[in-house]
Amino acid sequence: MHVQEWLDTVPAVAVYAVVGLVIGLESLGIPLPGEIILVSAALLSSQHGGIDPVILGATASAGAVIGDSIGYAIGRKGGRPLLAWLGRKFPKHFSEGHIATAERSFQKWGMWAVFFGRFVALLRIFAGPLAGVLRMPYWKFLIANVLGGIVWAGGTTAVIYYVGVVAESWLKRFSWLGLVAAVGIGVASMVIVKRKASRARPETEPVPAGD
Repeated sequence: MHVQEWLDTVPAVAVYAVVGLVIGLESLGIPLPGEIILVSAALLSSQHGGIDPVILGATASAGAVIGDSIGYAIGRKGGRPLLAWLGRKFPKHFSEGHIATAERSFQKWGMWAVFFGRFVALLRIFAGPLAGVLRMPYWKFLIANVLGGIVWAGGTTAVIYYVGVVAESWLKRFSWLGLVAAVGIGVASMVIVKRKASRARPETEPVPAGD
């Protein structure tokens, strides 16, 4: 079943909980489709009066911040052996190449890597644990984590919500325009066919004998 269709079958409270939980687990280092869940829920909120986009954005932001903080604590305690273990468990996401790429980003950008990492699928999974492994000062991590989580989760929710509202309104207008156009085309077709038929009739009438 499609994610949005599944979310539409559960109560609003469950939608908030699922979004916060999935994003939180993804942020602490478990490769889950957090962005897909968030986009689907935000789009659903634009069509479903029972789902408040403000609460959804707040829940998603909280999940992102809390998940990243837990990931930071795990990374700080587990160190590099943790990355090696994750590489064995999730080779597609925590391969040596992926870890090296993320580590170069952290070394180059520091706390900005945590902030902008929210908007990149690979860094979104790595940000918390890798910041802990690299012993980034927690206050720097916390600032980048909170700001990145709010901007990414809240911003994504707002953008998708308003896009959904505008799209739904446009589709409603389009349905009326489509109906009018279909009727117009039908009437025009009938007129054209009648005219062609009336012109063809004299040409096909038999000529009387003796003329």
